[in-house]
Amino acid sequence: MAGQTVCDDNLRTPWRDFLRTETGSAVFLLAAVVAALAWANIGPGSYETFWGTHLSLQLGSHGVSLDLRGWVNNGLMTLFFFVVGLEARREFDMGELRERRRVKLPLLVGVAGMLVPVAVFLGINSGHSSVHGWGAAMSTDTAFALGMLALLGSRLPTGLRAFILTVTVVDDFVALGVIAVAYSDRIAVPALLVALGIFGAILLLRAVGVRPGAVYALLAIATWTALLKSGIDPVVTGLAVGLLTYAYPAARSDLERASGLFRLFREQPTPELERSVRQGLASAISPNARLQRMFHPWTSYVIVPLFALANTGIPIGTEQLSRAVNSPVTLGILLGFVLGKPVAVLGTSWLASRVSHGRVRPPVGWGATAAGGTIAGVGFTVSLLIATLAFTGNQLEEAKLGILGAVVTAFALTWAVTAVIRLLPRRTQIRALLGAADGIVDLAAPVDPERDHIRGRPDAPVTVVEYGDFECPYCGQAEPVVRALLADFGDVRYVWRHLPLPDVHPRAQLAAEAAEAAAAQDAFWRMHDLLFEHQDALRPSDLVRHASEIGLDAQRFRRDLRKRAGAGRVAEDVESADLSGVSGTPTFFINGVRHHGAYDIAHLSAAVRTARQRAAVRQP
Repeated sequence: MAGQTVCDDNLRTPWRDFLRTETGSAVFLLAAVVAALAWANIGPGSYETFWGTHLSLQLGSHGVSLDLRGWVNNGLMTLFFFVVGLEARREFDMGELRERRRVKLPLLVGVAGMLVPVAVFLGINSGHSSVHGWGAAMSTDTAFALGMLALLGSRLPTGLRAFILTVTVVDDFVALGVIAVAYSDRIAVPALLVALGIFGAILLLRAVGVRPGAVYALLAIATWTALLKSGIDPVVTGLAVGLLTYAYPAARSDLERASGLFRLFREQPTPELERSVRQGLASAISPNARLQRMFHPWTSYVIVPLFALANTGIPIGTEQLSRAVNSPVTLGILLGFVLGKPVAVLGTSWLASRVSHGRVRPPVGWGATAAGGTIAGVGFTVSLLIATLAFTGNQLEEAKLGILGAVVTAFALTWAVTAVIRLLPRRTQIRALLGAADGIVDLAAPVDPERDHIRGRPDAPVTVVEYGDFECPYCGQAEPVVRALLADFGDVRYVWRHLPLPDVHPRAQLAAEAAEAAAAQDAFWRMHDLLFEHQDALRPSDLVRHASEIGLDAQRFRRDLRKRAGAGRVAEDVESADLSGVSGTPTFFINGVRHHGAYDIAHLSAAVRTARQRAAVRQP
């Protein structure tokens, strides 16, 4: 059920919460950078000797041999880019980018956000032998950027995350293409053709509906190996396969099928039925969601920190720092990121908004867009990849110092931008953060005061819609939270819509029809409250007793219940739930936007405050 977060709260600890956040992964990454710098300065010989150790995998006469740094950079980082591709695909299928018009600006910003920093680098390095390293100044680091967003989460709107994610995916894709074309060794055409052929097979199998993940995993490994043999950096395999992996919400029909399989297993716990239950549960969740759940912790807390440990160990002394201050490599990378990126993000967004007369604009306010520009100035993973390919010796050390300097400076600039925004008057601050762009609407059926069951001010600026089930224990736990929300906020209206789940709650449908029978006598909310007070008493005789307790015409109530007079009204709510992609209870929408967080009072209150601020900004 969608309400599993309440149950999960009992198992949560501060450490587990920390690990689940991007703040945690950013801290792991930062710790790895510090460890690498300490290792390289305390024992520089051991650092290079360790990462230069060769490891070979052999299968008959074929094999792959790389040093440990190569296995991290070319092998493990493929999984990182795979997860980036998965998350981008999820945004494209289920997030804000499912409205394709919202993709235009991130694409433009992503391209401009690479061209401008490269121009800065080329301007500084013109006439120097280092000019060929222009690719090291072009790509925003996804892990650090999202980590910075998480660290500053209370200062910036949530809409900025999808925008930044799309921008980083665009420049990751272009940067990996640049690696393949400009920084790969001499390309072996036969191996490249083999790689393209295998990837074509992946596309074909996907088109015909082949589902087993092991098939795609084997083909992806074969593609990776062929690209490596061709001389092209194979990490692009991960991003491409991730972007091909569908994301979709769990369909109610799939969940009902899974429930049926579980009941069969409960009656006959055989190995065959156990396997069927596992397959049924897995098929109800999109492959994108399953793979993200599987690989995201490994990439965040192991692979990316390991990459940092393998690549950021450089000696830092007076000589290195003095050389870096005057180095065109260091200055080109540093200024390319901390100057070129913000100029590109802000400039492209402003120009697109002007040219399109406001039809193409950032999903957040201009202050948050400026913060997004400074966040985009953090370059790390792909920049280090390109730097290790483009430079050697002192120039490589200078490039790494420029990249590390950009990380520190980008965070300082972002913090400064958010600090300035917080000094603005309240209304101006909200406009700077949220802007006036129309948000995406997830609720398929708008609230109809003539039809819907509404509590609170009819003209309230914030509307909370709940799809619920009177027998659902999670809905029962959410009910006092909703009451507290209405008590705390005087400008919120609450709408109840039915979504009985008869496959797991056999009395939910009848309870919903009883509520509608009470509504026919202008007593919906009294029956609603009584049903939640007595969730264990929903048999027909119990429902008639409840009707008598609140003073209804019992004979009319029995007749309406027997004739199922409210069934059509309940079915309309269920249909609207299906159209909105709702499959479990409770599911909340706040001003038409689906609430994906927990439904305790803190999370719902924060979502209501954000919706109220957006509504205030749009008022003349």
